[in-house]
Amino acid sequence: MGIELLDSIKENLMKGKANDVKEMCEQAVSEGIPVETILSEGLISAMAIIGDKFKKNEVYVPEVLIAARAMNAGMTILKPLLAAEDVQAKGTICVGTVKGDLHDIGKNLVCMMLEGAGYEVIDLGVNVDPAKFVEAVKEKKPDIVAMSALLTTTMGSMKVTIDALKSEGVSVKTMVGGAPLTDSYASEIGADGYAADAASAVDVADSMVA
Repeated sequence: MGIELLDSIKENLMKGKANDVKEMCEQAVSEGIPVETILSEGLISAMAIIGDKFKKNEVYVPEVLIAARAMNAGMTILKPLLAAEDVQAKGTICVGTVKGDLHDIGKNLVCMMLEGAGYEVIDLGVNVDPAKFVEAVKEKKPDIVAMSALLTTTMGSMKVTIDALKSEGVSVKTMVGGAPLTDSYASEIGADGYAADAASAVDVADSMVA
């Protein structure tokens, strides 16, 4: 029975049916399915499929957003239980759009994809000053800092931020992404990784924390 229920959670999540996902997660918990199993085989595996389809242009931003909303509905049931069982996240990632840039859709997608893949995500918001990134790293000790920029004029803020992290001597991996960026620009400014889209961000993060 458990497998059928997990499959239903997956299907409903991919369709973006938040209420159904939430109810099914409650049902799965009451049937004694381990919380980690519901998370990995229900929510995370569904988001992985959505991420893959997004990469292949089979689904677009709106579908990803409603799937992520359904995932969050399920997470409201599972998060307290995961905390009680002390289930460790895969890693912690601070995410923010760099100083001067107010775009948040791409950043929000990245946050949702990373959460959907089992990371703890600290969203620093938009127009994030380099000093705020440094402060967040010192305080939260994340594994990765992920930066987004959607304007050619704000790409320079990424270099300033990476330089600030280095000059403060904080040890953290950096990942950058956004429409105007390229892999070679990422290397040029000293970033550890570059993600072409929100779904790729998960692959880059996985290879960094491995």
